[in-house]
Amino acid sequence: KERMHQRLDYAEKLLQNELDFNQNDSIEINREKEPFPKTDQEAEKIWYERVKYDALNLKLTGKDWKSISETLKKRYDNYLKGIDQYKSEDVFQQFMNAYTESIDPHTNYFSPITSQNFKIDMSLSLEGIGAQLRTEDDYTKVVEIIPGGPAYKSGLLHPDDKIVGVAQGDEGQMEDVIGWRITDVVQLIRGKKGTLVRLLVIPASEGPNANPHEIKLVRDKVKLEEQAAKDSVMDINDEQKPFKIGIITVPAFYSDYEAQQRGDKDYKSTTKDVRRLLEQLKEEKVNGIIIDLRNNGGGSLQEAVKMTGLFIKQGPVVQVRDADGSIDVDRDTDPQIVYDGPLAVLVNRFSASASEIFSAAIQDYGRGLIIGEQTYGKGTVQNLIDLNRLMPGSGDLGQVKLTIAKYYRINGGSTQHKGVLPDIKYPTPFSDSKEYGESSEPSALPWDQIEPTDYQKYGDFSRYIPDLVKMHEERVKNDPEFQDYAASVEDAEKSHDKKYVSLNYDIREKQKQQEEDEKFERENKIRKEQGLKLIQKGETPTIKTKEYDALLEETGHVLSDYILLSIG
Repeated sequence: KERMHQRLDYAEKLLQNELDFNQNDSIEINREKEPFPKTDQEAEKIWYERVKYDALNLKLTGKDWKSISETLKKRYDNYLKGIDQYKSEDVFQQFMNAYTESIDPHTNYFSPITSQNFKIDMSLSLEGIGAQLRTEDDYTKVVEIIPGGPAYKSGLLHPDDKIVGVAQGDEGQMEDVIGWRITDVVQLIRGKKGTLVRLLVIPASEGPNANPHEIKLVRDKVKLEEQAAKDSVMDINDEQKPFKIGIITVPAFYSDYEAQQRGDKDYKSTTKDVRRLLEQLKEEKVNGIIIDLRNNGGGSLQEAVKMTGLFIKQGPVVQVRDADGSIDVDRDTDPQIVYDGPLAVLVNRFSASASEIFSAAIQDYGRGLIIGEQTYGKGTVQNLIDLNRLMPGSGDLGQVKLTIAKYYRINGGSTQHKGVLPDIKYPTPFSDSKEYGESSEPSALPWDQIEPTDYQKYGDFSRYIPDLVKMHEERVKNDPEFQDYAASVEDAEKSHDKKYVSLNYDIREKQKQQEEDEKFERENKIRKEQGLKLIQKGETPTIKTKEYDALLEETGHVLSDYILLSIG
């Protein structure tokens, strides 16, 4: 508390006079591996750069110095307000988590008040915008997007994005929330169903130099049926032959346990829904099927096992090793194969946990192609322990979330750290394993392997993959939508590679203008391809470009290529 008061007193003094943005100085964005300052002078130099960086970011949005200084003074006052509200219970929780997270990132202590707020946080995910949030380095960071919620449907908010401002309705003033306690930010974002909330967001994919973007979301309640798997059919006009490709999007591995326990035969579950959709797509005589697991953060392990069983005969799906070394094998016990045709699974960096178990099993059995990005790499199992049950009569003690087991593929390899590596890789803005995914956690349990279990492979894609990669690379050279995606990934990579960011206004303004020009050119390139009117700089288009999922479309082409190669 004492150090924060010292530093923020200094920061507020800096705001009394307008800072000089004509100097050729810069700020080191990531100081995680840098030593702590040894003197007041060293600390003040760091904070001078920090204040100047904060001020320049606001200046680049068009704010004058009076508005900048007022916004930052309020922001720094909120820092102090948050620090001064700390109680011994909060400090104890931070101390315990500093200890537990140095051993394992998923083992946490929840103080009594945090345990009580846990339900509030969950209700945010179900009744607000559909996002789970946490505080990290003074920012409110998105942990997970809940399938079926407003954030998921909009496609505007993603894991690891940072929320820096919140406003109510179309006209409400944007409230700067940097440095706020998570519970206060949650209260601001939550609201009645049907009401509008505006968020100022720094996208994770655009790196530390990104300008915040405003997005609008209408609050709603997430319903189980909105999380359900959905199907569609895509026509692929290949040069040699037209194809119909079925798509099944699985946002989460879900099951209505309460309805199942009541004996309701119509209870919702991923496997039941996917089985029904597979039968429908077979009736439509599709040539192949894509299972889209992008941004599927997991859910029910048993549903992942059962859904794998729709594509294989009975057999092992995943191995689970407990802390004592004992190994259980979860199996598909249903001998029926619902779909035995050409199959592809589309994944990205935020396909995690149960998604990785399904993808790994499909890959190990040689049952389908895995296409997209390296998955998240979370291969551990947690359990929530109520400390009050262990020590009754001791008052409210809170809870501990404890890692109790580890997942392994049927080939013996862990999904921990490595996740699932795709057979056909797409460009990704999250290629840095030190920043995103399980491997970004310094104390994450290591990758290891155990003995493989007995299983019978269905096929071997290895002989097709070199040709599929070559055909994929040749095709996307002439696909403006895919090239637009690849260019945005390259821009994000450049931003992430920057260790220092300039604090000179002219340099930053030039960089900002260059980025906007490049986006403008790519937008018009796509408009030309889609037969739409080209736009002028600064113009707001009245007709949007057609909604286009370049990665899904290309996955359809890759699967069509495989079908041709396998029958040729």
